[in-house]
Amino acid sequence: MRRSRPLVVLAGLVVAGIVMLSWTQTWFTVRLDAAAAVSSTVVADGSKAVPQFTALAIASLALFLAMTIAGRVVRVVLAVIQVLLGVGIVVSGISALSDPVAAAKGAIGDVAGVSDLSAVRRIVTSVDVSLWPAVGIAGGVLAALLGVLVLVVQRSWPGPSRKYAATPTATAPKVPVQRDAIVDWDDLSAGVDPTSGVDPSSGAVHDDTVGSDLRRSTDDAPDHEEHREHH
Repeated sequence: MRRSRPLVVLAGLVVAGIVMLSWTQTWFTVRLDAAAAVSSTVVADGSKAVPQFTALAIASLALFLAMTIAGRVVRVVLAVIQVLLGVGIVVSGISALSDPVAAAKGAIGDVAGVSDLSAVRRIVTSVDVSLWPAVGIAGGVLAALLGVLVLVVQRSWPGPSRKYAATPTATAPKVPVQRDAIVDWDDLSAGVDPTSGVDPSSGAVHDDTVGSDLRRSTDDAPDHEEHREHH
């Protein structure tokens, strides 16, 4: 079941291709009264009979491609939409098949110069129906069934890859600067008070024991000299 996703997606792409193919083929061949039109035969393909087929098929195609990277919740939503798309294809195909004259009205009007449906019906003598409407309707049924299948098996599909997910990088701890007379002199040259106890590079309180001891020993020197003079 975990390996069923590639098969389901591939089947969805094939079904969408079948619907698109039926849309490009001849659906109805309409014969007209020769006295009422410049041509006695009008061919209506799927683009004339069911213009919405292309939008539904493209939407189904994009939906199955999205399932390859979608998470579980998104897959459920996409599966429900797929069922609705399949139902839409079936309803559109059956509607055109049930009334070929109305479905081919645009193509007939281009030849006969009429646009009213009742006028179009009066000049039509016969209609031949090809197998492509049935192919398109069958494609819609398969699309809806695939949507139901996705709802059933998608729970076992693995989630989206986290290969490119951002991972936090560890930052190396800052090593405190060891204080000495040279460091204090550099701080003084930079205009920083070395007795403040703050590291100018990081703002952290530093341990200036070495420098402080040096300064204390220097400050205490006159006291020792004064003590020796008293003795």
